[in-house]
Amino acid sequence: MKRYLLVAFLMITVAAASIGLYVWKIKSTKVISEDVKEVVSNPTISNDVVINGKVLFVLTSRNKLADTDKKTGIWLSELTHPYYEFIKNNIEVDIASIRGGNAPIDPSSLDMNDVENAKFMAENKPLIENTKFIEDVKSEDYNAIYFVGGHGTMWDFPNNLSIKKLSKEIYENNGIIGAVCHGPAALVNVKLSNGSFLIDGKRITAFSNSEEKTLKLENIVPFSLEDKIIDMGSSYNRGNDWAEYVVEDQRIVTGQNPASAKQVAVIISSLIIDK
Repeated sequence: MKRYLLVAFLMITVAAASIGLYVWKIKSTKVISEDVKEVVSNPTISNDVVINGKVLFVLTSRNKLADTDKKTGIWLSELTHPYYEFIKNNIEVDIASIRGGNAPIDPSSLDMNDVENAKFMAENKPLIENTKFIEDVKSEDYNAIYFVGGHGTMWDFPNNLSIKKLSKEIYENNGIIGAVCHGPAALVNVKLSNGSFLIDGKRITAFSNSEEKTLKLENIVPFSLEDKIIDMGSSYNRGNDWAEYVVEDQRIVTGQNPASAKQVAVIISSLIIDK
């Protein structure tokens, strides 16, 4: 009889211990779940980035000067310097080109002693090799459009229908137009809905005649960009050759030469953020 009582006592003790362990597991699971919920509902500051806007970069697809064998394309620092300025200001960047795909780079601009050039080519080169086809881009996705310079733009920017359409729509949607060096070639034939030219009556800068002559390319390019801007009714403004010079007039931001590229992005960023 005593043996049966002892066995029964042991069975009750084991059962009680099992129930206690089960209750402890439930309580522990609840605490862990609440801790996880707390972590998920309070993300760290580093993951809580506010995007201030989005800019479309447009690149030339032209890789040679006129009918010569001399290579051309985008001027690299006119892409890289603004790119990192926009990223620093939490402004997203998409990159498109006239034909899409791999955009040519002017070999003369491949200066790897330039920190931004070297960084971009090491980390983001595929963005140039796999550009969006400009005809697939929608203007409503962007706060601004920025035309990267390089001599190739003088051939494939001025009469491109997508450039005309995107520029008109972004500008008339209270967006910003930016361009540097030869990039303003994109603006010379853009018309607004009222029939006026985009740059008519506005202050604009771009690569100057004297800078073109220094490169001995004044007889190679299809037209003088400085003269064309004046012909379109704009007030052409310029600084010293090769020195930073930027003009902003009625949401159109233009830079004279490669040295002006970053400051164009600084002003565009400010206009986007201050809206």
